[in-house]
Amino acid sequence: MNSKTKAYLIGGGVGSLAAAAFMIRDGNMPGGNIMIMEAASIMGGSLDGAGAPSVGYSLRGGRMMTTDNYECTWDLYKSIPSLNNPDMTVFDETVEFNQKHNAHSLARLVDRRRAKVPVSSMGFSMQDRIELLKLSSADEDTLGTSCITDWLSPGFFETEFWCMWSTTFAFQPWHSAVEFRRYLHRFMLEFSRIETLAGVKRTIYNQYDSLVMPLKSWLEAQGVRMVLDCRVTDLDHKTEDDRFIVTAIHLMRQGKNEVISVNDGDLVFMQNGSMTDASSVGSMTSSPRKLTEAESGGWRLWEKLAEGRPHFGNPAAFNSCIAQSCWESFTVTLKTPVFFDKMVEFSGNEPGTGGLVTFKDSNWLMSIVLAHQPHFPNQPEDVQVFWGYSLFPDRIGNFVAKPMEECNGSEILQELCGHLRFDMKTVKTANCIPCRMPYITSMFMPRMHSDRPLPVPRGSKNLAFISQFVEIPDDVVFTVEYSVRAAQMAVYELLCIDRKIPPITPHDKSLQAQFEALLKAFK
Repeated sequence: MNSKTKAYLIGGGVGSLAAAAFMIRDGNMPGGNIMIMEAASIMGGSLDGAGAPSVGYSLRGGRMMTTDNYECTWDLYKSIPSLNNPDMTVFDETVEFNQKHNAHSLARLVDRRRAKVPVSSMGFSMQDRIELLKLSSADEDTLGTSCITDWLSPGFFETEFWCMWSTTFAFQPWHSAVEFRRYLHRFMLEFSRIETLAGVKRTIYNQYDSLVMPLKSWLEAQGVRMVLDCRVTDLDHKTEDDRFIVTAIHLMRQGKNEVISVNDGDLVFMQNGSMTDASSVGSMTSSPRKLTEAESGGWRLWEKLAEGRPHFGNPAAFNSCIAQSCWESFTVTLKTPVFFDKMVEFSGNEPGTGGLVTFKDSNWLMSIVLAHQPHFPNQPEDVQVFWGYSLFPDRIGNFVAKPMEECNGSEILQELCGHLRFDMKTVKTANCIPCRMPYITSMFMPRMHSDRPLPVPRGSKNLAFISQFVEIPDDVVFTVEYSVRAAQMAVYELLCIDRKIPPITPHDKSLQAQFEALLKAFK
């Protein structure tokens, strides 16, 4: 690598931040040679988290973490100092935190009578077992663009297993059979403990403060330039010896158009697509706006580049059906402990040890999770924050006679208290902020293998893609790990770094894991 080589990263999500760190740590690139451009006013992409007691806290979501998987993520965070204890890495503090706060859900599913659903059995019929085995054994070419419903009978989607698996990972019956199969293999360890979520690991605070902020701080100390409110609108390029080469970056900043020349030897990394594009938030008195692709910009640059270039993927496979990729989350800020106290009494779990509580008979398929408190570094001791989401925001509620997507925060709390049989006085001080995300599970949409580009597409000399919409064999989207692994693969290839990328741990090849999964399937 030439010492004058510069790297331009389009998008400020965790993938770009990780790519910058890998370039510095493993590629010996000076931090001052790296520029990250982010259209929003804050870094972090989909790993967000902000607010204050006065206005309420808000999270679009949180990704499930494990230490049994996430090989590239922890390879990175073993090098990033903690902001809470500079003598520890982020990895070390996360391990220490989870040793103190073990996950073991005692109320994973709750039925219409507000009774805890027994989950020692997965509820499979023999037909379910045979069909699940057939799906998990099929190769991806055979599965093709099929949906989960093409392989599993209607009864499967009424089982306790499906309710727990789908709400843990946000799968819908119409999603890709390929992605569902990948999850079964990648998270085989979780199959046998899905009812307790014992394999789930949590960060000390929300993932923005625990993962994004330490990484951002480390990069800034290395001299990396981070430019906010900067939207990249186009890339100039040329073809030379059948190689695609980016030559300039067009961007809009502070209302003005600018052009950055990309010189010979420079590199461009782009976050193609966005699962939180066109997100909108509501309030206690208003529902979130129903934004669509017309009000968003997260897909346009990829669409431009992919036109006429099949190696650059097919965005339309993922962003063409909002009805099948949309769901809604909500964040609740409380100023009295009444709700948390009643939840501890009901669930048997202290905050931070229980994971998702799913209301199995909820028309919205609503789930909530009470994290360890405080969930934000600036959160006072007398304030509590919890998060929830629903997979079917287009359906009429059980206690509120309209779809969730038309509900304000107060009405969402009414629906929640209805399922819990809690008096509304329990949430008298609550501030509930709903968030609609039209593309949140767009990565799960049925697709052809060619619809996702490789991190470094065939024929590209200086352009790489980093996102949930690239192709990484055997790994699973909708995880922090996918973005970090894509970043590591792209950086190592373009910088010719001679260091082995941590391989995907083959838990599905473990005889013990297979045996435990088999036992669980026949309970």
